Order: sequence, then structure tokens, then C-alpha cells
Amino acid sequence: MVQITFIEVNGTRKTVEANVGDSVMRAGIDNGVEGIAAECGGCLSCATCHAYVGPDWADKLPPPSDEERIMIECALEVRPTSRLTCQLLVTDDVDGLVIEVPASQY
Repeated sequence: MVQITFIEVNGTRKTVEANVGDSVMRAGIDNGVEGIAAECGGCLSCATCHAYVGPDWADKLPPPSDEERIMIECALEVRPTSRLTCQLLVTDDVDGLVIEVPASQY
């Protein structure tokens, strides 16, 4: 299992156990993280799983695909570290990943 810490809009830090091979979105949903709506179920068609990758992690993750970049443009409160959590795969390399949920997701 891999640990991922989600920072909810109220500042609550929720560290969860995630299964290798799942998406970061799935880990958030399965553990009741507030603000990860994932209305499309991870099909890369809605941007309701938008979140910010912790600054120490941004360069350690694979870059977003063109499709992900286009969907991020549809999200609110976009930052340079914005990602769609449905597109971030849980691997052993992301153990300790920090994800901040934007206020616009609530």
C-alpha cells in the first residue's frame, strides 16, 4: 500500500492507504476525501477531480497528456501544479504524495 495525503479546503490533512494500480482519484473517493467529485468516474471528461499536486511532487510525476491539459483548462482556480487525479496512477514511486483539493471543488 502507498500513502497519499489529501489536504481538504478546511486544512484537514487526510492520509490514506492507496492500492498500487488505482488512480489517486479512486483513493480519494474510497476514503471519503471532500471535494473529489469525479462525476465522470475517471473518464477524463469533466475535471471534477481537479486538485493541486504538492510542490515537492510536481516534477516527480509524469507530465499531463494533451487531453488532460485541455480538461484542466476547464477547471476553476487552475495553478501550475493542477492535475486531474483520475490521471495520476498510484505506484510505489508516489508513496507520500501530497494532494491539495481546491476550494472550487466544494
